[in-house]
This record gives sequence, structure tokens and C-alpha cells, in this order.
Amino acid sequence: MAEPHLPSWRDTPTLAAIVSFVESVATGPGAVPVEQRVAVFDNDGTLWIEKPMPTQLHYVVEQWRTRLRADPALARHQPYTAVASGDLSWIGAAVDKHYDGDDDDLHALIGALVEVTERSSVEDYARSVSEFYRTAHHPVLDRPYAQTVYQPMVELLHYLRANGFVCYIVSAGERDFMRPMSEGYYGVPPERVVGSAYELTYDEESGELRYGASLAFFDDGLEKPARIWNRIGRRPLLAGGNANGDIPMLDFTRRSGTGLALLIHHDDDTGRGDIPYDKGAERALAEADARGYTVVSVKNDWSEIFPAAPSA
Repeated sequence: MAEPHLPSWRDTPTLAAIVSFVESVATGPGAVPVEQRVAVFDNDGTLWIEKPMPTQLHYVVEQWRTRLRADPALARHQPYTAVASGDLSWIGAAVDKHYDGDDDDLHALIGALVEVTERSSVEDYARSVSEFYRTAHHPVLDRPYAQTVYQPMVELLHYLRANGFVCYIVSAGERDFMRPMSEGYYGVPPERVVGSAYELTYDEESGELRYGASLAFFDDGLEKPARIWNRIGRRPLLAGGNANGDIPMLDFTRRSGTGLALLIHHDDDTGRGDIPYDKGAERALAEADARGYTVVSVKNDWSEIFPAAPSA
């Protein structure tokens, strides 16, 4: 049993519940075999910041701007209209409508997303994404994305691994966008990243694996437990999420009888950089007690939010 080293967590009942759970499955007569210690985490809003827009959307908007320069007529259609005007509220509203059960605008958004990678090889896309992570800064915090991870959650990942857990990312975010950073930012290798994915086709003549013209699956809501089983083949012991789309994954974990489900609540109004919001998480928060979730308050449970910037 590795002792907890969670310096960015405050000494609250939430931390006590997490440590008690890990101790219960890692030691004593009720210990769970190591091979069954699986933890799964959503990414955007759970492991790192997602406001004012998800990181992948920042990357994609830059790609759309490039396409607009080559073909200004694209501005007649969303989401290019929003990008051309500089007002990205339509994009955020499309995501919010999805969480409210309305996917009409999401289809247009996904169609434009697929256009960014269509016919690209997986290696070329990985290089493009890696370059983005190397150079891009968060648009509001003006710090590299590596410094917008939630430090308490990174510490939790380390703590779980030290106690025999295998940790996976299970996100609505696109799988191959997360893979270039997952190991360096979280210590989660690319083969343990489960997310939405573009269609893939193999070109026998060139030996290239290329992206197709559609989304193979969108890893959110009811899809999350199915993708967990397809990829991992085990019901998780611990899950972390922050939105309504994470409810099925959290329930899938809780209904094992022993699982711990963590719901991150973005309620910090103290100006530390993680703006407070409930949009997209209203149902999860309202039903947290009834569903047996452990709610993690960013304001009350975390003493620090982001990693300290490296000294010059």
C-alpha cells in the first residue's frame, strides 16, 4: 500500500473518502486483485481545463481559419461562419445543445471536424497535433496547455498507479488528438486512451493508415460504458467525470457494488483560473447524491488547481 501524496488536495471529507476507498481495495481481507484495479477518467473538464473552449476546438479552429483563407466561400456555412466572424458562441452553443439532448448543430460541427483530417495519414496528424501542443497557449490563461492540467487530478493518477491501478482516459474528445500528450501530461500511455474516433482506411499501395470522411463513433453518454468494455474488458473500480455525458460511465462503475465515482464540480469563484460553471452538468449534479457520486468541489477540495509554472 503506497501512502497518499496528494499535496494539492485539502484535508476534507472528499479526500478522506478517496483515500479510504483506495486503502479498502489495495489492502486487507477485502483487497481487490491487482488485475481488477481499473480507473477511468474523462479528459476535458476532468483532467484539464475545458473553458472557454475545449483544447481540441482551439486546434480545430486554427485549421478552419487556414481553410477559410484558401476558400472564403466556406464562411456561408457553420461553423466557418462563426470562425470568420470571430464570434465562436455558435460552436459553444452546439456543444451545450448536445448536453441538452439536441444534436442538430452538432452534426454540422462534426462534419467540419472530419474535414480537417480527411485523407491525412495518422502520422501526419500526430505530428500536427504534437506541434500544436509544443507551441499553443491557453487563450485566457496565456500558459502552455501542459500547465492547464488539474494538478490534484495528476496527483490522484500517480497515487492510483502506486497502488496497482491501471488508469485509462475515456473521453468524448478525439482519441488521436489526446494520444500525443497523454503520457507526458498524465503518465497515461497512448494505448490507454479511449475516445471518439474518425473512420480509418488502410492504403495498401502506400502502406499509410488514413482518416476517412466520417466519425466512426462519438464516445459520450451511453457509448462510454460500451467503449470501456470493448477496449478494457473490465468494469472500472473508479471513474472520474464532470458532465451529464459522464453519467453512464459513473453509473457503470458504481453498480459494481464497490466502485467509486468522482464528479468534478467547477464551483471555484475565487479567481484561481478555473471559472465556475454548471452548464452541461446540471443533471449529474442534481442527481449526484441519489446516484452515489462523490462530488469534488474545485473551490473547497483543491488547494491548488494548476501546476506551478517552471522557474525561469
